[in-house]
Amino acid sequence: MVAETTFKFPIYDQLYGKHHEQHQVSHDFQATSKFSGTSCMIPLTTLKEQSSGFLVKDSCVFGVQFIKIVAVKGNDALETLFVQKTSNISSNGPQAYTWNIDDFFVLKNPSTSPEFQLCGHKWFIAIYPSGSDSNGNYLSLYLSMKDTLHKDSGILAEVSISIDQETGKHMKTSARIQFKNCTRTWTWDKFITLEDFKDSSKGYLVKKKCCIEVQVAVIGSSK
Repeated sequence: MVAETTFKFPIYDQLYGKHHEQHQVSHDFQATSKFSGTSCMIPLTTLKEQSSGFLVKDSCVFGVQFIKIVAVKGNDALETLFVQKTSNISSNGPQAYTWNIDDFFVLKNPSTSPEFQLCGHKWFIAIYPSGSDSNGNYLSLYLSMKDTLHKDSGILAEVSISIDQETGKHMKTSARIQFKNCTRTWTWDKFITLEDFKDSSKGYLVKKKCCIEVQVAVIGSSK
């Protein structure tokens, strides 16, 4: 698989609240070439100028804007990934589902949540109370798409999954994932150690109860 890409690295002007686009870069990402960039994005003297607004209180903000992503398969078939603009992502926002587990200790290994729908797709969560690793030291979580997609199509999604604490805080991890017919499940094999999860002082497991939340925002699709 080769990903033919064109992208830019914008830098944020913190004084005027706008991005300044820098050089456009094209690169074919593949197993032997996983990194790309620009060796001269902006002169350091310009970056450090107070009037530029790029460096404020020793902090600066860089981003990446993909203009094109085309995945070329080994059989020369093409799969084009359309990535939506950031403004579209933030306006739509992620959709969330909460799975309240009343008795953690009666769960089988694995157990699955009720089916739910987010962003127009059907999903379910799988939990391995004793872990899916050979040692059984971790609690494992899986997110699976139940839908069958069209052949060679897929979706790109921002996904976060968390275990909420009684205090209102949570153990959370996020990822950008492409779901396809051949890869409809994403796994967190070592989400949290069972020792930490069962520690009553941490508030993840309270009187046998726990709460798992997943958020999904679809930011692109391929066809």
